Formats: sequence, structure tokens, C-alpha cells
Amino acid sequence: MNTSPKPPRTGRGAGSNPKNRFERLEYVPDPQDPEEETPQPRTQFLQDGTQSIITRNDSPDVPFTYSFNPYRGCEHGCAYCFARPTHEYLGFSAGLDFETKIVVKTRAPELLRTELSSPKWKPDTLALSGVTDCYQPIERKLELTRRCVAVLAEFRNPVSVITKNHLVTRDIDLYRELAAHHAVRINISITTLDAKLAKKLEPRASPPLRRLKAIEQLSEAGIPVCLLMAPCIPGLTDHEMLNLFTAAANAGARDAGITPLRLPGAVAGIFSQWLETHYPDKKEKILNRVREMRGGKLNDPRFGSRMKGAGFYAQQMSAMCQVARRAAGFGGKASFREDAGFELSTASFRAPREQLQLF
Repeated sequence: MNTSPKPPRTGRGAGSNPKNRFERLEYVPDPQDPEEETPQPRTQFLQDGTQSIITRNDSPDVPFTYSFNPYRGCEHGCAYCFARPTHEYLGFSAGLDFETKIVVKTRAPELLRTELSSPKWKPDTLALSGVTDCYQPIERKLELTRRCVAVLAEFRNPVSVITKNHLVTRDIDLYRELAAHHAVRINISITTLDAKLAKKLEPRASPPLRRLKAIEQLSEAGIPVCLLMAPCIPGLTDHEMLNLFTAAANAGARDAGITPLRLPGAVAGIFSQWLETHYPDKKEKILNRVREMRGGKLNDPRFGSRMKGAGFYAQQMSAMCQVARRAAGFGGKASFREDAGFELSTASFRAPREQLQLF
């Protein structure tokens, strides 16, 4: 029997496909098969026949009510991604399936136009990439996100975007139109400045320097852009907070904030396996610090706690964030909801149905 540690899969964050919590059956590989006989999974793109695109959120922990996304699953393959368990609702695994079986909403732009045109739609900020990244690699070819942003620009409906991909700069022309009406904010997520760590942690996302370049290009175009250190991983990346905030400020970011690591459902096992593969000497230290912030567990799903943690270490991380913000030159208290510099406006919203009434 081959008992040696399995080498990491090239370009993938998860090392396996853990059991789907909703399925009775699971695939268990033969432990006697050598790793080299296990095929490298290729990315598949599956069509989503959904008939709606905008979803409503009522969680008090997130700063938006409405969101949409053209993709389910994410090829970036971030080992820590909190969205992985959403793939289980589709009958897939939160592991390799999440990053290799991408469900594509091919009619997303048309559905968005229909829903924004409806008399039922009351203009409000839409969050883009609230779950999986709308600028993941396949977007370069399909351009579904670009076509959706074009619809938003036509309607002048405000949008808040979060991404780990430099590809967002491709659509500066559209975001500039929205910025003229105070209707856009881009959040660039950077977890670490260490390119080697990022390659292991977020294997198919843009390298850290490319994301800083995206901040610079967006800022130079007059588009409000912020940094999110999401997640901030205790014992692995938290020591980079000041340097990261400073680099983002120098690139033109208007503010910066953090989201402490959380490991819901199958993500706990996936991230633990990732640590065992890449940083076995740090594994217990990191997981124990997560437990300190999560009531002794690897995840605390309670509202009010899940996005910021609790206890001494969570408080310390929050205090570090405020110190790093001030040192980097960001003023006031970090906020991505109501600050005057970031509040988005619906005042310029327009819909084709209103124009047709002129005839």
C-alpha cells in the first residue's frame, strides 16, 4: 500500500472530492492506486437553465440586499472559499467539483435586463460576485459579466463588485460610465503579497501584484476601488496586514478592510487537507487560532459572529485592522456600506419602459 503523502494537484486548491452532505453515495478512490494514476481533473462548463438572476439576501452580516452572478462554482480554486458548500445543492462535491464543474448562466444578461425592466424592481445596489468570482478565467472567453455590466450601465443601476482577477480592468469603460453617476464600487480581494503562497492558496486567481495593478488602473480611471483582505488567515497571512494595506493605498485604494477566515461545512476538511499538504508544521497553530475565534469550532454560523469572529484573537485582529488602516492613510472607521465616500446612488436609474411612454 502506498502510504506516502500525496503531492499537491497542479493548479487546484482542493486535494479531493469530499462527500456531498445531501447524497447517500460517494466515490472513494482505491488507496492502493499510486497518485500518478489518478487523472488530473479537467474543467467542465455546464449550462444553467435558470429563469431568474437577481437573488435577495436578508442576512444582517452582509452589506447588500440584492446580488447576482453569471457563474456557479469557481475555477480560481481558492482552498478556503466559503462558497464551496453551495455546489452541494447541485449534487456536486465542495472539493474538486467546485473548481472543475462550473455552471454557466448563459442567459444572465438577458435575464438581468428583464428583471431591471420590471415595474417590480425598485432601484437598489446589486452585489456582483457575492459568492463566486464573476471574473474567473472563463469570463475572458464568454464575456457574460461584461454584458451584464453593460446592462447595468445602460440602466445606471448601482453595482458593488468583488473579484480576485485583474480581468476586471477590461471593463473599465463600462465602470467609468457608472462612476459618473456614483453607481459603482470595485472591491479587489488580496489575501497575501507572497506570490508563492498565493499560487498554492488561490491557484488560478491573478497574482498579488496583478491585483494591485488592477487597483491602480481602476483608481486612475476615476473608479472607486477598495481593498478587501478576504480572508485574513490567522497564523498564515495576518502578519501581512500593514504591508498589504499600505501597498493598496499606494496603488490608489480608497479604503481597506478584512474578513477573518471562516470554514463552513466541507471547507473545514478541504482547508485542513490543504494545510497538511503545504504547511504541515503550521496546521495546528492556524486551526487552533480559527477555533479561538469560532467558539472552539472551525466555524460559527451565528449571525453577528460568522463574518467577524468572537473572542480575544478576533478582537485583536480587528484592532490590528484599524491600526493598519490609519498607518496606511485611510481615515475614519472601515465601512463598505454607508460611508460618504462609498455610498452608491440610485438617483440616475433609468429603464427602457419609461422611455417608451413618450411615444
